Amino acid sequence: MTTLNAAVAAPTRLAVERPEINWPGYISWTIGMILVVVLLYWLMRRAWQRRGEAQGDLPPLPQVPAATGVVHLAATGRYHGSTTAGQWLDRIIARGLGTRSRADLSLTDEGLLVDRPGASSFFVPTARLHGARLDKAIAGKVLTEGGLLVITWEHGGRQLDSGFRFDQAGEHPAWVEAINAASVATTGTPAATSSADTSRAGDGAALPHHQEGAS
Repeated sequence: MTTLNAAVAAPTRLAVERPEINWPGYISWTIGMILVVVLLYWLMRRAWQRRGEAQGDLPPLPQVPAATGVVHLAATGRYHGSTTAGQWLDRIIARGLGTRSRADLSLTDEGLLVDRPGASSFFVPTARLHGARLDKAIAGKVLTEGGLLVITWEHGGRQLDSGFRFDQAGEHPAWVEAINAASVATTGTPAATSSADTSRAGDGAALPHHQEGAS
């Protein structure tokens, strides 16, 4: 009988001895974590705004002409951002160029049309195209070697690199060839087709060792 009473009393004793949750401390810790997250988000947003203000001299993006001529190439994929040419970490965010988005590209007689649903579309006249290359990183986005099509173009007195990843990555080489040919035809000088390492030489930044999936 004594053994049975002890067995019955054991769960009761454990329930009584269980420590109570410190609700005030738990709530304070949760609020503190939320405030830290909000502060970090605010600091990131302010840094983004300041970068945009520093690039305020960048003029509006070229508008699409009424007639673009024959479409030589067309592809669909993602726009991964733009940077100062040759500096893959110096992101350009003015005029909506910092917004990653889906993109439909068309290479025509008049230039390059970048149609971005939900973001600022833009047009690069053929005379402002300065070449294209295969690369693997731009503006913090890292893909497999050759997984990124980087197009160099001029706008507002600056040379920019814009990175794209097509849904069919096998289409990238044809675009490199076509854009470089257009650049040579308009400028009379060979387009820059440097490799990933050469294009980033001198910027003092090394690529991270990890790679994101090719998405």
